[in-house]
Parts: sequence; structure tokens; C-alpha cells
Amino acid sequence: MSDLKGNIIIATGGTGGHIFPAVSLAEFFNKNGLNSIITTDKRGLKFIDDKYFQKTFLINSSSLNKKNILVSISKIILAIFNSLFFLIKKKPKFIFGMGGYASFPVCLAGVILRIPFVIYENNLLIGKANRYLTPFAKKIFVSYEDIQGINIKYKSKTIIIGNILRENILNYSMTSKDETLKKLNILVLGGSQAAKVFAEKLPDIFIKCKKNNINLKIYQQCLSEQKIDLQQKYNNNNLSYELFNFTFDIIKYYNLANLVITRAGSSALAELLNCKIPFISIPLASSSENHQLKNAQYFSEKGFGIMLEEKDIDIGLFDLLQSIHKDKSMLKSIESNQKKHSDKNVFAIIRREITELFYEN
Repeated sequence: MSDLKGNIIIATGGTGGHIFPAVSLAEFFNKNGLNSIITTDKRGLKFIDDKYFQKTFLINSSSLNKKNILVSISKIILAIFNSLFFLIKKKPKFIFGMGGYASFPVCLAGVILRIPFVIYENNLLIGKANRYLTPFAKKIFVSYEDIQGINIKYKSKTIIIGNILRENILNYSMTSKDETLKKLNILVLGGSQAAKVFAEKLPDIFIKCKKNNINLKIYQQCLSEQKIDLQQKYNNNNLSYELFNFTFDIIKYYNLANLVITRAGSSALAELLNCKIPFISIPLASSSENHQLKNAQYFSEKGFGIMLEEKDIDIGLFDLLQSIHKDKSMLKSIESNQKKHSDKNVFAIIRREITELFYEN
């Protein structure tokens, strides 16, 4: 693929779960002679480091909000026109759609201009934006064979590639956690919606654990405005903890944890799976089409982690932590199942498929 030149547009949504794979993909294409430009919405800017900040184009689009359908449609139409002008100017070789509503206008503009594009879906249920684009995509890249929502007539152009992840995640070398199993080192992860629920509910559960002689240390991601309340709760109950906001150096915390409590976003679960860290996933009940529940169910059925629904947190999470404290083999069993999975070939597969596309076009 090194003999291929030109611009490539990576059109993606605005969450960390969209941006991190997009940046990783951009680095891969740049190393192979292409010039990657990322498009996203303003939410995504906080997840993009300085290296790609200047090479990011903002798309002011919208999801289809039934309460304000006319406003939503107006924003999408305007975003399509802006995308048309942008693509005409950049003349990309092709577009790589990563899902999320901010990717839709760019890919649709590509259809209008007859610019070939592929889409990538790492959830167990294909997202709405990608679903609408499947008839026009040259190829549909998916992370899992069990994906739902793709019409059978598009099966011939659906390719399982695995998960697009950051290079340091794909090359992560698991440190031995046997010694740390003497206590639970719990990493709590989640964006703004998760942080709110986790900050409200988890401290009382951790306090109950301490009162029941469950030895633990907490590493909790939280919002800046939650820090004072959390510090007060943990200090008053002599809990060992560390609080942090968003960080680009998540590996630091992966190295410290032997158990993670997280939402069930596909990228987050895929990272933990590749790093071989057991987790309890608590799907966001309000996620679009309840796709996080499908993600959590899949990972749980495969033995890659444990699923707990949000409605069961108050009682269920303490019971789970107590069971793990009494029987550490639960974590070792999950680690053993995780070791059977690897996404290290993802970029080799992308190289093969994209090279084929270039020669076709």
C-alpha cells in the first residue's frame, strides 16, 4: 500500500470510542503514504491530541431527534452541503466511515460525488448512520461475526476485521497480576453519563465492601465537579483511592488494575479484552437502540467479562465484588478466556482490503 498516495478522509463520531480508533487509523494510513484528515463534531476535539488537531475538520450535524425533527433535518442538510464543498476541495482518494451521526453527512456527500467509501462498525448492533449507508458502501468492515442489523444481501461485502485500536493497546504486554489479587484494584471508567451514575452509586458500595473486610483500592475517572464530593466520601471512610479526569495515558491505570467497572461502549470493552483485564460492564440503558446491552451480553456470553444491568447496581455489584473477593479464580477464568482473542491483525486486513479497493478504483 506504500505506493498509494493522496488524501483519505476518516469520517467519525464525536465520542472517545469513535475518535481513538480514528486517530489510530490515521496513523496507520499516514505511515503508508496517505494523508489522513479526520472529520468529527465539536465533542471529538477534546479527544484529539495536538498532532491531529490542525488536521481535523468539524462537522456540525445532528442525530434525528423526533422532538425537533425539522431542526435535525436542517442541520443534517447543511452538514451535507458543507461536506460537499470540503470534499471537492480535498479531492480524497476515498472515505473511511467510522460510524456516529457526524460521519453520515460526509459519507453521503461522498455518494453524491462518487467518491468510494467503506464503513466500519465495532458494535454488536450496527448503528443507524452506518445502517443507512450500507447500500452505498464499497465494503462493510465489522469487528465481530455475530453483528446484527446488516441486511443479508450485503453479506458478500461484509468483512470481519476485528477491532481498530490504539497501537499501544494492540501491543500491550500484560503485567502479572497474581500478587495484586490479594486486594481488588478497581479501575472505574466512563464518560460524562457514566461518571454521573458511578459517582452517585459506587462510593456507597465501596464503603460497604470496606466494612465487610473486602480489601480494595479505587482508581476512579470522574468529572472535575465531582471530585470534592468523592474525596469527602472516600476520606471519611478511610478508603484508598485515586481520582482522575480524562487522560491520554490510560495504560498507566490498566497496569494498576485487576478489575475494571465500565460502561459497555464497544471500544472500551475491546481495549480491556486486548489488554486481558477482567471487567464488569454496566450498559448505558439510554444508549441508542440499547446497543450497549447487546455489547455487554456478547462479551459476557463469551466469558470475556461480567455484565450487570444498571437497575441491579445497588445490590448486584456488592454481591459480585464479594464473590470475587472470596474466589479470585473468577478473574483468572475471565483472563484465560480473554487470552484466546487478539486484534493484532486488524491493520494487516485493512491494508489488504484497501489496497484491493484502490486497484479497483
